[in-house]
Amino acid sequence: MPKKIKYRYNRNKYVNAAFDFIKTIVFVMVVVAFLFTYFIRDVNVVGSSMYDTLHAGDKVILTTFNYTPKSGDIVAINTENLIEKRIIKRVIATEGQLIDIDYKTGDVYVDGIIISEDYLYSKTNKPDDAFELPCVVPENHIFVMGDNRLISFDSRDTGIGLVSCDDIIGKAQFVFYPFDRVKYIY
Repeated sequence: MPKKIKYRYNRNKYVNAAFDFIKTIVFVMVVVAFLFTYFIRDVNVVGSSMYDTLHAGDKVILTTFNYTPKSGDIVAINTENLIEKRIIKRVIATEGQLIDIDYKTGDVYVDGIIISEDYLYSKTNKPDDAFELPCVVPENHIFVMGDNRLISFDSRDTGIGLVSCDDIIGKAQFVFYPFDRVKYIY
């Protein structure tokens, strides 16, 4: 006669597995929170001042760790002390560079050289309350503009002017939503 095999329910095995699973989930949450606090952030694009590069409703990942702005970068800026919101703009000039704009032709000059702006959606126009140009960008500041210059509220206007590097939230790296617009930003 064959022997009966008894299966023992090992409660400790399942408790340990559940505890290990919970520890893993907590660890992953702590790592994600750490990354999103010190290294990366996400931001929602509001408005169309960066059209066609960024669209209203795009969700963008920013890198924040040890970032130094360079011309051409797209950055998120905390302007709550100026206009009570955050904005996303393109860095046109950095500290020590001479910035000037010929509003008749729409040409932007950095250090006396017309910059190539193949990302532009609309011609550079002069705002009603224009920031006085030419000027040399002071230390720890940047000059920013949107890609859709007809509607962009940016450094051309005295309401924004030169932006302190301390107000930069981070550099835009890629669009992660909506899914049909996922792309790396360069």
